[in-house]
Amino acid sequence: MRTRAQVVIGDTRLALAREALAELAAAAPGLPTRARLARKVEWLGERVQDLMRELLRLQWLASPSIASLPALQADLLARVREKAVLYVSNYLAHEPGQGAGGANVAQQAIEQAGGRFLHHAGGDDGVDDVAALEASLVAADLVICQTGCVSHDAYWRVHDHCKRTGKQCVLVDQPHAMHFVRKEALAT
Repeated sequence: MRTRAQVVIGDTRLALAREALAELAAAAPGLPTRARLARKVEWLGERVQDLMRELLRLQWLASPSIASLPALQADLLARVREKAVLYVSNYLAHEPGQGAGGANVAQQAIEQAGGRFLHHAGGDDGVDDVAALEASLVAADLVICQTGCVSHDAYWRVHDHCKRTGKQCVLVDQPHAMHFVRKEALAT
C-alpha cells in the first residue's frame, strides 16, 4: 500500500513537472532555436575577428610599403608637430606584462616630435567608455589604432569617425614595435 502511494506521488510530481515544462515551452516559442542561433552568432563573430586579423596580416605582408617602413614612420612623426594624436589601445602603461610598449613608444615618439599624446583604452566598458572615446576622437587631429587589442566596437567607432571627418587614421598591428599594418586616409 505504501509503495503504491509513493508511486502515485512520484507519478503526480512527474505529471506536474511535465505540465510546467509544457507551459514554459509555450510561453517562449522557438527558445531552443534562438539559443542555438545565439551560440552560432557568437562563434561567427569570433570567426570574423580571426579572419579580419588574418586579412590585415596578409595585407601587411603583401604591402609594398613594408620596405619603406622607416620613411612611413618619419612621415607620420613630421605630421604630428603641434597636433593632438589619439592612441587607441587596450594596453595601458600601468598594467605590467600587458605589452604597454606600444603606448610608451608612441607617447615618446609623439611628444619628441612636438605633438600632444592622447590615449584611450578601446575596450567594451559601457556607455561612459563610448562617450570618452567619442570625445577623444573629436579632440584628436590624428588617430593611431592598435587593431589587435581593441574591441570591435571601438575599432568600428574609430574607423567610422575618421571616415566621416576625413581624419587620418593609422592602424598599428603590434604594440611593442609600432609596426604599421597600413596607413589610411579614411576620407574616401
